[in-house]
Amino acid sequence: MIENVPVIDIEELEHADSLAAIDRACREWGFFQVTGHGIDQQLLADVMAVSQQFFGQSSEEKRRILRDADNPWGYYDKELTKNRQDWKEIYDFGPADGDKLKPRWPAGPLRLRFEPVIRAYYASCKVLSMRLLSAIALNLGVSGEHLARGFDDAHTSFLRLNYYPKYPLGLRDDRPLGVGEHTDAGALTLLLQDRQPGLEVRRDDRWYLVEPRADALVVNIGDIVQVWSNDRYRAALHRVITNTAADRYSLPFFLNPSWETSYEPLPTTVTAHEPAHYRHIHWREFRALRAAGDYADIGEEVQISHYRQ
Repeated sequence: MIENVPVIDIEELEHADSLAAIDRACREWGFFQVTGHGIDQQLLADVMAVSQQFFGQSSEEKRRILRDADNPWGYYDKELTKNRQDWKEIYDFGPADGDKLKPRWPAGPLRLRFEPVIRAYYASCKVLSMRLLSAIALNLGVSGEHLARGFDDAHTSFLRLNYYPKYPLGLRDDRPLGVGEHTDAGALTLLLQDRQPGLEVRRDDRWYLVEPRADALVVNIGDIVQVWSNDRYRAALHRVITNTAADRYSLPFFLNPSWETSYEPLPTTVTAHEPAHYRHIHWREFRALRAAGDYADIGEEVQISHYRQ
């Protein structure tokens, strides 16, 4: 029995062995780590450094670029996961869309270093995520181009900077989670971790720590891939536990389609013996319902299980 999340070298991603390893990881875990990913190590170091610099600012300075329900890009420190507040601070960067949806940047000298590094890392993550999506498509019996249709220039992917402050000893007996257990709503997530442990994935009624590796990025499939695969691949529950010894930083890139994208089980995953498990889902509708719960307790958070048939 495998006791930890698989680590896969994807330098030759289209090779049959790499595709088979990704298929197995998606079936058994919904999570894997990748080496040989091609993102420059200096860029990884730079984006982690500017993330730490951003969160090192005063609370007043960070809250100058506070996000809101109309424009989700910017800083936030009161996000909920399944109606419970997380022990973290975040900064989200995504593409501009009209007059309302625009990136928010820190002021002063920090912006001169922060903005180009964030933009460069975002672009690198998009390229790598699309390569991984193409591999998943092949494993599900369709072309990479078939799944890529919703991820053109109008895609809604975004980069998040996470800061998990050290949790003070003795503050509360029932200390909160850094992030409560959840699945990701989009297609897949690419994650850069620092050296501090905290990320855990649920498998067979147990929680497994995703060990931080300096040479690897973490990948997990999201709800969209689960729907496409007709449950052949499951988006795994994951969470972040609080750390009483040190601060922790991580940077997830969420690969999301355009607002007008709709998805349902792929024809290659549906048979007479295995009919479609989900009805048609529209991304704008689903994402709006999920995002509403980030700001307030609105009752049960919408999941893809609400679209089962």
